[in-house]
Amino acid sequence: MSKTEQALILEPSTELTFKGPFTDIVTAYLKLQNPTEKKICFKVKTTAPKRYCVRPNGGILDPGSSISVAVMLQPFEYDPSEKSKHKFMVQSMFAPDGKIESQEQLWKDASPDSLMDTKLKCVFDMPDGTAQNGVQDVSQEEKVKPVKTEPASVTPSKPSAPGAGEEKKLMEEARRLQSEVNVLTAENRKLKEEGARLRKVAMADTLASTPPSSQQSSFIVEKPAVSTVPLVLYVLAAVIVGLLIGKFIL
Repeated sequence: MSKTEQALILEPSTELTFKGPFTDIVTAYLKLQNPTEKKICFKVKTTAPKRYCVRPNGGILDPGSSISVAVMLQPFEYDPSEKSKHKFMVQSMFAPDGKIESQEQLWKDASPDSLMDTKLKCVFDMPDGTAQNGVQDVSQEEKVKPVKTEPASVTPSKPSAPGAGEEKKLMEEARRLQSEVNVLTAENRKLKEEGARLRKVAMADTLASTPPSSQQSSFIVEKPAVSTVPLVLYVLAAVIVGLLIGKFIL
């Protein structure tokens, strides 16, 4: 505890005020003045050294001189509960006569009775209407104000391709019709072969029943009529297959 009244004049004398928002470095200035006729050594201490940068944090003031100390608060997330936690202390003592080789050693060798100190509180001043992150607050009316939205443009959709179930049905129908076409083709082939066989039999029978002399005369062999119904079915089936395949492709 200091036994001697502080010889330096501090401005401000009781607290350092830091104005928010605290999203960037905030600097407060502390003026130290030596009103005496002696040199005074000083140094600035804080309870939160990781939060602040002090320039200069120590030195010697000549008689009648003054100095401005910059106290820089590093960016942080503002918490109202920290308003009165951080403190600074300006410690001083009269410098001895003669040349000072080392201020560090001077402070180590100083007696407690020769030390003078002044404590200052840190005040965090958050401007009205400023949120913690530095963004201007909005009123409740503005918060609930509906936002106008433009109707989304509707793009006509293309006809969807047949689904897997419909595609499967079309394939099965095409295979069935193709099978029927194959059956009709086989039947038509058989009918042609049967017609050819009948013509051969009829010709053989005619030659066998006609006298040799009459073989030179002209004769007419009627061709057995071949039913045209299978051909019609074949054409009809081919048309149906074509329509189904065309629908599947489209």
